[in-house]
Amino acid sequence: MTYLMIFLGGGLGSICRFGLSKILPNDDFSWATFSANFIASFILGYLISSELYKGMEGNTKLFLMTGFCGGFSTFSTFTAEVFRNFQSGNHTMAFVYITASILLCLLGLYLGFLLAKQF
Repeated sequence: MTYLMIFLGGGLGSICRFGLSKILPNDDFSWATFSANFIASFILGYLISSELYKGMEGNTKLFLMTGFCGGFSTFSTFTAEVFRNFQSGNHTMAFVYITASILLCLLGLYLGFLLAKQF
């Protein structure tokens, strides 16, 4: 059951990430990847807080945290896109993208964590 929950959550997360790539622009800043990382960080923060303060059933945790957030977040894609910017000589955009991604994903995780504490 463990692997099934991770598989199903990961598949759903991947489909959602693909959907974002179809509706958001994919220029040098890579909005779809940026958005997926922020949203996944926010959801993960919410789920971490929920787990800490209210408890979370094992299969739900595997489905949402390991599966969905793992399938939806795109850190490997993020890394490849940063590399592409460096390779093309667009160093400023690479550093802007790295900095904005890290800071806003930390913020998203924190906001999700705070929101879960309210419920």
